[in-house]
Amino acid sequence: MSKINIKKGDNVIILAGESRGEKGRVLNVDREKQRVLVEGVNMVTKATKPSAKHPQGGLVKIEAPIHISNVSLIDPVSGKATRISIKREDGKKVRIAKKSGKEIK
Repeated sequence: MSKINIKKGDNVIILAGESRGEKGRVLNVDREKQRVLVEGVNMVTKATKPSAKHPQGGLVKIEAPIHISNVSLIDPVSGKATRISIKREDGKKVRIAKKSGKEIK
């Protein structure tokens, strides 16, 4: 299994699939299945029964997970897809964007 460099709250761009080119914030990372949930991307329609949350029931649009290989972190300077490197500063691991050399917060 490859190392997962994407964390909850990161800004990512979609590299492949129907939502290619869209940008969003990571809501959840499933390390076992190697999938990420990105806000407002890969929306699917799900039929739901009436409940307290949705008293009418019916069709609800929700985000579906995307494989982690189809997303890439966004460079904080250029706004384009970038790979990352990890450096140690003062005993802490810091993620650095390969394109600009800037730290990813």
